[in-house]
Amino acid sequence: MKNPLMKNATSLSLRIPTPKARPGDPADLSHVNPPPAGETPRPDVSASAHDMRDMAFKLVRVLNDAGEAVGPWNPALDAQTLRRGLRVMLLTRAFDDRMYRMQRQGKTSFYMKSTGEEAIPTAAALALEKDDMCFTSYRQQAILFARDYPLVTMMNQIYSNAADPNRGRQMPVHYSAKQYGFFSISGNLATQVPQAVGWAMASAYKKDNRIACTFVGDGATAEGDFHQAMTFASVYHAPVIINVVNNQWAISSFQGIAGGDETTFAARAIGYGVPPLRVDGNDFLAVYGAIAWAAERARTNMGPTLIEHYTYRVEGHSTSDDPTRYRPAEEPRRWPLGDPVERLKQHLIVIGEWSDARHKALEKEVAEEVKTAAKEAEAIGTLGQSRPSVKEMFEDVYKEQPWHLRRQRQELGT
Repeated sequence: MKNPLMKNATSLSLRIPTPKARPGDPADLSHVNPPPAGETPRPDVSASAHDMRDMAFKLVRVLNDAGEAVGPWNPALDAQTLRRGLRVMLLTRAFDDRMYRMQRQGKTSFYMKSTGEEAIPTAAALALEKDDMCFTSYRQQAILFARDYPLVTMMNQIYSNAADPNRGRQMPVHYSAKQYGFFSISGNLATQVPQAVGWAMASAYKKDNRIACTFVGDGATAEGDFHQAMTFASVYHAPVIINVVNNQWAISSFQGIAGGDETTFAARAIGYGVPPLRVDGNDFLAVYGAIAWAAERARTNMGPTLIEHYTYRVEGHSTSDDPTRYRPAEEPRRWPLGDPVERLKQHLIVIGEWSDARHKALEKEVAEEVKTAAKEAEAIGTLGQSRPSVKEMFEDVYKEQPWHLRRQRQELGT
């Protein structure tokens, strides 16, 4: 009889996850097999997490290939709301393109585009109340556009000029706008999730009626902050929506490094007793329907929801990143779930509320709006041309300024 303490006859080997294709290889997206639109059932908002386990492996879709809205998740939005969503997404693209060019011209140090992911923050913003607090990662600037945050103020922050509302204390794309329900962005991965859960717990403790909504990337779900936050959200039934934006790539590592090849990111909710949803992130109507569902659940004290938004990062991680070094060049163009802007545009045309001519006119309109705002912001100054007053670095640190800071400020003559 073999001794159970004996070593294995076969040597152990360590599995290293690798993407299906590298630069120079044909793009391989054969693993992306979305179900037909309208097929996934819509549970009642009071459904238990146990009864919703299967939702972690399905995909909520509303818009079919013909541009029609079908199935139980269709939020049946009016044409005005649909056009509003389309405008915000187009405005986001125009803003991204302008700021990308400004970074390349040396007018700011850093920028991150959200191309291909615009439907997620736009639909979320329109499905939430304006005073619900959003704790975002890098690619949810459309929430600010949907809430009518001034473009000039946003650009002032990117340029870190004298009119920067954050006084030059943040990275260019780490927006902060408390009065617009937009919590300060943090550069540390996943920290916004425990912050959102804590804010939601406080809102419930105070008997308030506002909920929290947070966004995290697929890679950051491997961070401890994410899992600690999930425990608190589950235990205390925090009124929070936790959105995992699975755009297939972290900075330069594919989603398999964070466990995406083992199961879905929505499935991470199961172990915490949190209801999971998995949504076509390029389908504006599907995202709106899912966020509205989760918001109703949170507002009726049913607790948190985790939503995985299945999408694709079309551009690089940032202006400091070259995605052609780690993925096939044609992969973004071949993404099976399409372009969120084109899909919503097609739906509006199908229902008789839009046309190609109106679309071109809107593209020109938002481009002019961004151009006008840029001229105003650049008149104040871009990176290095204009900056907040030196005296402001002594402010907002202590309630009562200590003697040594007062002396340092005097020595600077401020």
